[in-house]
Amino acid sequence: MTTPQRQLNLNIGINTTGYGGRAWKARSGSAADITDPAYYFRLAQLAHRGRFDALFLSDHPALMRDSGQRPLHTLDPLILLTFLAGQVPDIGLVATISTTYNSPYNLARRAQSIDVLTGGRLVVNLVSSFNPAVAANFGNEPLPPREVRYARAIEFVDVAKQLWSSWDPAESGEVPPDHFWDASAAHEIAHEGRFFSVRGPLNVPWGPQGHPVLAQAGASDRGIDFAALHGEIIYANVLSRPAGRAFGERLRNRARALGRDPAGIRIVPGVVPVVAESREAALRKHEILSGTGSEDGLLRRFAIESGLDLATFDPDAPLDPARFVPDQNRQWAVGMALGLSELLTHETLTARQAVRRSEGHHRLVLGTPEDVADQLIDLWQDGTVDGYTVQPLVAPDDISLFVDKVIPVLQDRGVFRREYAGDTVRERYGLPFPARSPARVAQPHEKAS
Repeated sequence: MTTPQRQLNLNIGINTTGYGGRAWKARSGSAADITDPAYYFRLAQLAHRGRFDALFLSDHPALMRDSGQRPLHTLDPLILLTFLAGQVPDIGLVATISTTYNSPYNLARRAQSIDVLTGGRLVVNLVSSFNPAVAANFGNEPLPPREVRYARAIEFVDVAKQLWSSWDPAESGEVPPDHFWDASAAHEIAHEGRFFSVRGPLNVPWGPQGHPVLAQAGASDRGIDFAALHGEIIYANVLSRPAGRAFGERLRNRARALGRDPAGIRIVPGVVPVVAESREAALRKHEILSGTGSEDGLLRRFAIESGLDLATFDPDAPLDPARFVPDQNRQWAVGMALGLSELLTHETLTARQAVRRSEGHHRLVLGTPEDVADQLIDLWQDGTVDGYTVQPLVAPDDISLFVDKVIPVLQDRGVFRREYAGDTVRERYGLPFPARSPARVAQPHEKAS
């Protein structure tokens, strides 16, 4: 028996008008697209034509009030992706869900319902909310501290896994003639923990891929613990090979320390492609779509966002990585902000070089279609990453360009599929089928006080 050839995995971000906050001026379409079902249907059709593994929707349940930027998050991800799943076959669905402002039973039921109805196409991207504006939309309580949010997130997923495992009709014995089903196939989970008290069982059965694939995006110390315990697809900020290898080693070592086989983890970082007929044209396109207008504009933005003094800023001086390490205890997200410091730890770069390495905290790949394909294959071929979550700066334009120009190059190189194979996202990612999670008895120190 021959081993199947390893294939590149690709997800595609379809949030509103694209990943670039100020790139909306350069796109085709209108402001009304962000709530137009026909627009999202078009994006899903494009992605399906490109044979992407999944549609990716990040989420942030609060309206960001900068009207100079497009709203990145509008429609609820689970609802929008369910709408698209009924019209576009095959393609997976990545929905971002907050563990801070949801209940395990409600999320487990909604997610498993979608996974059953779509035949195993759902990925749940579990995040810990970090914005006080989100907290204010869910009550008067302030945003919990980071350590509390992550402790809650870990227990949240533990409970969800127990619920997903709590009813499996396949385990039924012989059903008596006067019974519709075998009651022994379901069991209460009777969870009593620090944050949740949930009896169960879930009223949606074990699904076509066991439970939905679990994605996670933490790179802080607490985020790594969360990802190592529960993450299967890891959305990360990987800007170079050395940084990517260090991140992967850290994550897999932590998984082993927690008693988990890291073979069930796939690293699929964000990547921002800028495709043009030449590298020079791609550089100019990057300047336009970034909203800065020029290389000097990129450098000015870099200095301001990094808290550097514009009067003394030298764009051609080597950058000190220590200057860019985010505070692990800050209120806002830590993981994505680590990318630059990790890049500079392994490479000596100036600001002029650094502004062409990332955009929106993700690796920037720019040039001709062949250039972009080469850069994608580069970190994938030696296993530094397993694939990418492509974040086009403008939609639909950059999605069309990527599908028409870059995907054929990847297919001709033999690293990306020409047709979908396998029925579930779990199969396409080569992820193990999950074992049923037994009901867990909370320890005394975990009981709610």
